[in-house]
Amino acid sequence: MPSVLIVDDSPAERRLICEFLRTHSEWRVYDAANGEEALARVAETGPDLVVTDLNMPVMDGLELVSAMRTHYPEIPVILITAYGSEALAVEALERGAAGYVPKSRLTEKLLPTMENVLALARADQSYSRLIQCLDLTEFRFRLENDLTLVDPLVDLVQQMVEGLEFSDFTGRLRIGIALREALLNAILHGNLQLSPEEVQRIREISDLEKQMALIEARRWQYPYKDRRVHVQVVLSRDEVCFKVRDEGPGFDPEAFPGPTELGALDGDRGRGLALMKTFMDKVQYNEQGNEVTLIKYKEKPSH
Repeated sequence: MPSVLIVDDSPAERRLICEFLRTHSEWRVYDAANGEEALARVAETGPDLVVTDLNMPVMDGLELVSAMRTHYPEIPVILITAYGSEALAVEALERGAAGYVPKSRLTEKLLPTMENVLALARADQSYSRLIQCLDLTEFRFRLENDLTLVDPLVDLVQQMVEGLEFSDFTGRLRIGIALREALLNAILHGNLQLSPEEVQRIREISDLEKQMALIEARRWQYPYKDRRVHVQVVLSRDEVCFKVRDEGPGFDPEAFPGPTELGALDGDRGRGLALMKTFMDKVQYNEQGNEVTLIKYKEKPSH
């Protein structure tokens, strides 16, 4: 049974979140009133995830994210974001948070986000010794519009990144999340041309079989059934590069709000793009808008 620590200075909101998770999931739930108390609870309980509010006394969410990456880098942190806190939330993501959930949509998005982050954090490590011998690797995939292929590909990339000693656990998780968002966008928005409302319903479900059931009819209709997602992955000890191209009509990325713009993190519009831009050093689309290049450079050690 996975466990999560809920951190919020409001007793009422903290209780509501905890009761929601205990009622609607099998997660073991702990809670804390601020960042300082959260660190003590992490040492005591060793949760699989931490979900924290941003604005708290004693030690706020930003400070907690930094402390968790320093002392517990293997435990992902998810933010609860309020409308108007975009700049703070992006700063927290840059410091090491693995994702966010808008406070206005906790009941819809909290559990799916927790399940997705946990799944990426538990990627299989069975090839870790062999991968440590790598200096450079490149591979290409031609994927059907099958969501069950996404997480295995992300897991493989995370294992490769670990073997190359490219980044710490939090860095690998963030790279995996960025790639996952690019793949989901390519399948759902690109090849299948699903509406934002349809994509929202799919993303709010953590069960892959149920997700696939929602897109099954679309997958076999013309012209969607013949489209594929083309993925190029180039990994070295100094740079990670992904190219993800779909065969849909493309879109204008400039039409979506930037990560720090008001309301950008409160809905689904541009959510994946916001995470990609925050977690990667370079995000660039081709002119048609159906291919994205994601690049992450290895951080130089500070002295």
